[in-house]
Amino acid sequence: MATDATEQLVRLFAEERRVRAFAAVALGAGSAEQVARAAGLSPKETAVALRRLREQGVVTAGDGGELGVAYGLFKEHARAAAQRAKDSEAAERPASGSDRTGLVLRTFVRDGRLVRLPAQWTRKKLVLRHIAEQTFEPGVEYPERAVNDKLRAWCQDSDDIDHVTLRRHLVDLHHLHRSEGIYRRPVDTAQAGAADIA
Repeated sequence: MATDATEQLVRLFAEERRVRAFAAVALGAGSAEQVARAAGLSPKETAVALRRLREQGVVTAGDGGELGVAYGLFKEHARAAAQRAKDSEAAERPASGSDRTGLVLRTFVRDGRLVRLPAQWTRKKLVLRHIAEQTFEPGVEYPERAVNDKLRAWCQDSDDIDHVTLRRHLVDLHHLHRSEGIYRRPVDTAQAGAADIA
């Protein structure tokens, strides 16, 4: 997904009126009038806050219109966060050779998209080499616009990195050579990359 669900929740609850309205519902206020009273909000502020909370799915309205907290949504987010932590922890564990490479790539690259760049430098280099190898043919010249388009596709699902940063990393690591607006992947990149994971 384009924006991490945890970030969406943080943004949702960054506004005090929404937090107060949500707290009122969590404490048992079942109607907009009860929420307004319990949260100390005007009817308009309450309506706006509840609309936003319902849009994001954290507050629901039952068949009778009674408001409630969507606890299932929070459980889903907690499970997803636990899985991400588990995946990240697994990527940080030492492994060897192709097992290590596969584990790192599965953690940070999904469905041909970059989820995020690893913090650890050796893993970051491995992921960047993979992107270069999957995206650019050795010795072929690419104009900057083509490079940007290809790298944008890798960044679609990541809020962590953009195509410009990715391009700069690839050039800095010599996975791409740049000259007068033309980019080329050197033929010897695969041999250089093998040394990175040894």
